[in-house]
Amino acid sequence: MRVEATYIPYAIAIGIGATVLMDVWNLFLKRTFSIPSLNLCLLGRWLRHMPGTFRHTSIAATPQKRFECAVGLIAHYAIGVGLAFMLLVLTSGDWLARPTLLLALVYGIGTVVFPFFVLQPSLGLGVASSRTPKPMQARLKSLVTHTVFGIGLYLCALGVSSMFPVHA
Repeated sequence: MRVEATYIPYAIAIGIGATVLMDVWNLFLKRTFSIPSLNLCLLGRWLRHMPGTFRHTSIAATPQKRFECAVGLIAHYAIGVGLAFMLLVLTSGDWLARPTLLLALVYGIGTVVFPFFVLQPSLGLGVASSRTPKPMQARLKSLVTHTVFGIGLYLCALGVSSMFPVHA
C-alpha cells in the first residue's frame, strides 16, 4: 500500500462522479417510489454539533445550526472523494490503471458499514436503521445506494483512466 499525491486529482474526479451517480439514483428513488434519502442538512447538523455531541437521540429534534445544509453537502462529497482516495491507496493505484467492476462493487458495498454502524446510530436511527419505521427498506436502500456508488467508482475510473492514462 503506497500513498501518492498523484492519486488526489484522480480521487477528486472519481469520488465526485460516483457521488453524483449515487445522488441521481436517490433522486430517482424519491421521485419514482417516494423513498426518501438522507437529508444532507441533517448530516450537516450532526457535524455542526460536533465535537460537543457525537450521538443524538434524534438528530431531527436537535436544534438547527447555521450553514448545516452547506456543511452537509460539502461533507457528502468530501466523503465520496475520501472513499475514492482510500480505494486508490488500498490498491496502490493498480486498480486505476486497469479498473475492474468487481473490485469497485465489493468496495462500494463494503462502504455501507459507515452508515450502518456510525452515521445511523449517531443520528438516532439505530444500528443499521433499526429504529426507523421501515428498517428493512432503509437497509436495502443503503445497500443498493452503496452498490450504485461502487458502480460509479468503476465508471468514473474508466473515464478518468482513459482520458489520463495511469501507469501502475
